[in-house]
Amino acid sequence: MKTESEMLGDLARYCSQSERCLFDVRNKFQDENLSEEAEKRIIDKLVRDKFIDEKRFARSFVHDKFRFNHWGRVKIAYELKVRGVPPEVYSEAIETIDEDEYFTVLTEILTNKKRTLKGRSRQDIFQKLCRFAVARGFEMPLIVNTLKKMIKNIDDD
Repeated sequence: MKTESEMLGDLARYCSQSERCLFDVRNKFQDENLSEEAEKRIIDKLVRDKFIDEKRFARSFVHDKFRFNHWGRVKIAYELKVRGVPPEVYSEAIETIDEDEYFTVLTEILTNKKRTLKGRSRQDIFQKLCRFAVARGFEMPLIVNTLKKMIKNIDDD
């Protein structure tokens, strides 16, 4: 069992390695037998010293999951909600995604996925691509519009 000061040091190092939210830090307390008061003091100190910042975490999470994992807004918002990030914080972070880049990423992932699909008909491929993009967290109206544009471009060629 660690002392309160040892746990504070461990968590400060943990938060220094990568952006963390309160949810991540609270999970680290599970195996320790610290009192609730000690946990609260540690978290308050980490927040006060800017080791934990929910807004900074949300911006970083949105940036990374969109840029590297190509997740859509719906999936990003869901994951942040699960981590206990307040809606006003994650909504603000999600709004930082550039609309043109968002559309470009959706088009790229649909184009790449289409190359790997085997389908009996256009409708079958369309449905598979829709399911794929929805699972990635993109919004259905945007998916449908993007697929219609892709099909129109193929028909025009």
